[in-house]
Order: sequence, then C-alpha cells, then structure tokens
Amino acid sequence: MDYSLAALKLLCAQLGSARQTPSQNAFITLGGIIFQRAWLQGILVPAPSSSDGDESGRFLLDDGTGVLDLFLSGDFLSRRWEAGMYVMVVGAYVVRAGDLPLLKVHKIVDLSPFPDRESMWYLEVIEAFKLFYQPLFEE
Repeated sequence: MDYSLAALKLLCAQLGSARQTPSQNAFITLGGIIFQRAWLQGILVPAPSSSDGDESGRFLLDDGTGVLDLFLSGDFLSRRWEAGMYVMVVGAYVVRAGDLPLLKVHKIVDLSPFPDRESMWYLEVIEAFKLFYQPLFEE
C-alpha cells in the first residue's frame, strides 16, 4: 500500500468508473487519478448470506448513490456494528468484475450520533471533486 497517495473522497456511484491499472502495485485509476484507497460515508445494511455461511467481517455500505461491499478484520470485528449506523470508512479499494466493489477497511468510525454528517458529506465530496479531481478529468 502506497500511503503517499491520498484516499479519495468518493461516492459509490463514482467507483463504477474506476479501473485497475496494469501495474503490479494494485493501483486504481479514476479519470486519470491514480489511487489505492477510498474514503466513503454511508449507512450499514445487512449483507446477504453467503453460500459458505461465513459472515464474519462482511457488511454493505449504502451511501444513497450505490452499494459497496465492506470487509472488516482485526480489531474492527470485536466492535458492535449494527444495520442502520451511519459510518465513515477508509480502506483499500478492490475492483471486482461482475460483483459489488469491495473496500478492505482500515478505518471505520460510527458517525450516527452526528445527524448532520450525512448532508455535510455530500458537500465535502462535491467540493473535493471541483477543487482537486475535476481539473484532472478535464486534461
């Protein structure tokens, strides 16, 4: 993981345009921007049951524009996560053909006690896009 690359503030809908680069370093490109980590916020929703019955560390994140598969590990598994919580997640983004995009979470914070965070998030993503990402898309 290259931590010199910033985690992009994104909506799930924007991740649909992301593509894996042919590099060995697992870089992803989105409109010319190279990244490995994504920063999203949304509501935890129940994950459908898998065929092997292993549900440990599996949740879905719905941000209102799409759904993302989350994979939690380590200390995050010992915390109590519930459907309906509004959370902020940062993690390694994995492009998966024919399946939901996956985020291997390395930071998750429950923002449920702060009801204004959801509306503020959309403004933050729009501002980041206009200031930082849009000029790169237009090149």
